[in-house]
Amino acid sequence: MLQGAIWYTLAGFGALCRAAQVPLATSHAGPQLSGSAGKASDKGRLLPFDKPHYATGYLPVDHDHDALADWGLHDPPNVNSTSHLVFETVSSLLQHWPNTRMRNGHNIVPGTIPPGTLLYHGTWHSDLPPGPEWTATDPEHSMLFCRNTVGENGCWHLTLMTTRTLKVVYFDGSSAAKIPFGSMDTQDIIAWGAVRPDWAYEEGDRIKALCEWGREYGVDGFVRMEMDFEVMLCDFTSGVRIVSSLLLAKPGTSSKASSLFEVMYAGSWHNRYPGESRIRLDLSGLISFYDTELAPSLVPARFGKERWDHRLLNISEVDLARARARLEEFLSGPADRSSSGIDWLTLIRVVVDRYSERLEFVRYLLNSTSPDAADSDSTIDVAVKTQVQLRNMLAPYILFDVIPPSTVFKTEERESDELDWVRPVFRLCATTHTGMLEGSTMTSAEKLLLDAVQGTTREICRVVTKMWGLGVLAGVDQSMGTDRKPDAGTIQNMTKTWKKDIDELMAWLDWNAWVKCRPACGPEEMCYLTTWPIGFPKRNRPRPPKNRDPVPPSLSHPLDNDAPVPTRPPRGDGLPHGEPAEDWERPQPRCVRRIDPYTI
Repeated sequence: MLQGAIWYTLAGFGALCRAAQVPLATSHAGPQLSGSAGKASDKGRLLPFDKPHYATGYLPVDHDHDALADWGLHDPPNVNSTSHLVFETVSSLLQHWPNTRMRNGHNIVPGTIPPGTLLYHGTWHSDLPPGPEWTATDPEHSMLFCRNTVGENGCWHLTLMTTRTLKVVYFDGSSAAKIPFGSMDTQDIIAWGAVRPDWAYEEGDRIKALCEWGREYGVDGFVRMEMDFEVMLCDFTSGVRIVSSLLLAKPGTSSKASSLFEVMYAGSWHNRYPGESRIRLDLSGLISFYDTELAPSLVPARFGKERWDHRLLNISEVDLARARARLEEFLSGPADRSSSGIDWLTLIRVVVDRYSERLEFVRYLLNSTSPDAADSDSTIDVAVKTQVQLRNMLAPYILFDVIPPSTVFKTEERESDELDWVRPVFRLCATTHTGMLEGSTMTSAEKLLLDAVQGTTREICRVVTKMWGLGVLAGVDQSMGTDRKPDAGTIQNMTKTWKKDIDELMAWLDWNAWVKCRPACGPEEMCYLTTWPIGFPKRNRPRPPKNRDPVPPSLSHPLDNDAPVPTRPPRGDGLPHGEPAEDWERPQPRCVRRIDPYTI
């Protein structure tokens, strides 16, 4: 540590001396991460930032290049960067809240379900399903589909338990929402080999096609989400055993709205991290369509669009084939395949836990008073309190020799010149979590995750360090001063800059942790996002052409056996849709009643 501190002293001093002569680098090719056979190289990847990735935690010795020139405080991410999108979607895996809000999933992830896990199936007869069918992870969900044959009372409900580890594939987003607006795109390319919005309602054909595709790779089922999580189970006679097959009493006088709410409520148990914990994901096999190396054709397709509107509709055939091949290669490999062993979900969670509430609190402080307020004492007080929070975030990275200039001269140089002294703090903050990670054993998915964490932490640290440095220079830092005395006009202008910086950073990150009901809901309420199918436009289901069979030709034999199955009873009135909610396209949090009359 002493050697590193001495080195930083010399490097920081040299950087300050050369700052006026050396221009900021606009691009820099970092070293390639070597990998074993079968590992994807980083050649051609659109990096989230034009920046070097060093393999050590210290600044590199470079006598011909300013070691801090690549750490400018005014260099935002590339406009096509997806590091924050990979970071947030992976951070949200198997969580109901964020995948309800942003329903168009972009990840396909291999996973497992451990032995001893209960699955539930609502049906209309006592027989075991002879082919692929849907199961729920919570009985409130499956009981919604519990019925009976004509002339019977009650309804049939099947409970299963896994007897071995089930191999599954997870589609994120609201992937069981049967709408043609993008929520089913990722499974379309597996089931049909193309994105087919016009086949959104062909669920029977879909499950058969998915199971037929997965048969070669030993896939037992597929995990999706709508009101709650479900498992599309390919074979009810393999890997599961019957716990019970019960003829349950029909719900008493409860309305259909009550049953629907209970499903929504069960889904809310998995709203936040860790989400649906009965599914175990293997991120070393992650397929992300925010990977600009894997699917470069989607970069121009989503340019200028809000995240709500991102989907796979314009993916090229080449990119689609590449994604399928990568998934199939991973599923074909041994269970003990080599990877880095890094717990990526935990690493991402560490970053979220470290910054989420603090950034939100900084925004709260800055919004607690108007920067144009006439009360200068109030403005200075808010600035001092905000500076404390900024310093707290950066405290592990502020070296003893990071000292602001005693006098800042006004020149025609860029504003970044007066913040050169904080670059070592920026560099340390941005690289501490990932600077020592070795890429030689990483899969292509892990290298993508490394880029995502690096890109996300870099932008957080860039903005926070810049804000903190400006506060020091303005004289509002109680631990580090300059010869400047707080000036109300200067601080008002700085506060405006701070608000702009924090708002832009949080909008770029768009973390689901900040999406909540304000004020908090009461004890008879639940915070809720409009969830399919409630509040969505009533579907106009297209009638498929008579000569069209969506099941691929590879389905050479039916998955269903010849066992007789009782005739399915009529579904009645179906799920109530009602009038479309105003926010069905872009769900916003609101409080709804947990008791009659329900307001979902």
